[in-house]
Amino acid sequence: MLDTLLTLLIFQTLGEGLVYLVGLPVPGPVIGMLLLLGYLILRKGLADRLAPSASQLLAHMALLFVPAGVGISVHFHRIADEWFAILVSVLVSTLVSIVVTALVIRWLSRMRREGR
Repeated sequence: MLDTLLTLLIFQTLGEGLVYLVGLPVPGPVIGMLLLLGYLILRKGLADRLAPSASQLLAHMALLFVPAGVGISVHFHRIADEWFAILVSVLVSTLVSIVVTALVIRWLSRMRREGR
C-alpha cells in the first residue's frame, strides 16, 4: 500500500509543480492524474500492481469528502450569494463529463473491436 500512496503522491506533486511553474488554470491533482494515466499506459503491468491498494483507498473515499462538507458549511453565505453561477457551472461540467465519457467509451470499444 505504501508503494501506491507514494506513486499517487509523486504524481500529485508533479502536477502541483507543473501548475506552479507554468501557471495553468487547472488544479495540480488533475494534472497529476493525467500524468499518472499516461504513465500507467506506458507501463502496462504497473496498474495491476497498484490495483489492490487503490481499491482499498476507494473503499474509504467517503472520508475525503468530510473536509469539503465542512468547507461548504463554513462558507454557506458565499454559496447563497453565488448560487446561480455554481448551478450553471455544475450543470455545464456534468454535461461535459457525460459527453467526454461517452466519446472515450466509443473510442475504447472501437479500439477493442479492431483488436488493438
